[in-house]
Amino acid sequence: MNSPADIYQRLCASEELKTDHAQQEAITELNALYTALVSTTEQYAKQGIYLWGDVGRGKTKLMDIFYGALPSGMAQRVHFHHFMARLHRELNLTFGQANPLLTIAERLASEYQVLCFDEFFVSDIGDAMLLGGIVSALLDRGVIIVATSNIAITGLFQSQLQKERFQPTIDRMSQAFTSIHLTGDVDHRFQPRPTRPIYFTTETEFTAYLNTSVLTPIDTISINHRPITAQGRNENQIWFRFEDLCIGPRAAADYMELASQFDEIIVSQIPCLSGEAFEHIKARGTEDSALGSGKTGDRVVSLAINDDAVRRFISLVDECYDQRVRIILQAEVPLELLYQAGTLLFEFRRTQSRLTEMAQVGFGRSLVPK
Repeated sequence: MNSPADIYQRLCASEELKTDHAQQEAITELNALYTALVSTTEQYAKQGIYLWGDVGRGKTKLMDIFYGALPSGMAQRVHFHHFMARLHRELNLTFGQANPLLTIAERLASEYQVLCFDEFFVSDIGDAMLLGGIVSALLDRGVIIVATSNIAITGLFQSQLQKERFQPTIDRMSQAFTSIHLTGDVDHRFQPRPTRPIYFTTETEFTAYLNTSVLTPIDTISINHRPITAQGRNENQIWFRFEDLCIGPRAAADYMELASQFDEIIVSQIPCLSGEAFEHIKARGTEDSALGSGKTGDRVVSLAINDDAVRRFISLVDECYDQRVRIILQAEVPLELLYQAGTLLFEFRRTQSRLTEMAQVGFGRSLVPK
């Protein structure tokens, strides 16, 4: 047999995974959903499962076990950020059509019975409203959704200014999904596993690493029809300075494309990224938008000085992690000191977790399920 429960037990028996009570509860629910999907007689009471909890609790691994057990073609597994970027592109192509979200949901429902989303998270009201529309449309069409997140469904959209607009989606998801909080004491990132250096803080160590690669010096590389300054490349590796890759007009689509082209991305000269956020009073006529962002006089927290670059760096690491692309970093401070102040501390904890996992020997494209 090849059910999620069977796969999980084999991984625990081989000591590739260390079991804990919270994971066992989650795998039991995932196995019940799997059984309902592959059986003509069994049913599952909900329309999906939502796995949430702190970093390092094995949420993504459990979802990948479930996804890997399903018959080929039944499900699509995608990083949630990828899904939202794709949704924006499709909406641009269908501009002017009536109910484009319903059209997209119809297509997805015709192609897949199950959608697996890794790292469910919403921080922008525009994306929140899109998410509400597409999730409702998918559920209405019987699509099963399995998702992972660091936060509970009720905390998905954390901005208090517009949370009431997202509340119907929170209510719908709470009703439709089995929510499982992985509260285990085991941080699976730090279980003993062989690692290799991917983060350097001295020029000497970094240069020694570069000397193990044969990189041809280059000036730029064209990504999505735009030039990006680069330092060197070969068939599998490419090297950038941080300022060229994460400062300026870079988008998540650029990082998606880079990760699809290379097995290893090297980023050097990363400065300390900490910076103090500040509050200001929102003034009418200067910061109102079509979507609205609260009443005039609301206190608004503005990004710290480096937070735009930090957000791009987070996106880069997410893309490399999701596509199982190795990443090598050279910074002026250790990872634990890289970002200690700003508005993205919650998101950066996930980045640190992912970099820890990416340092494990064997991390690479060959580990992508299916």
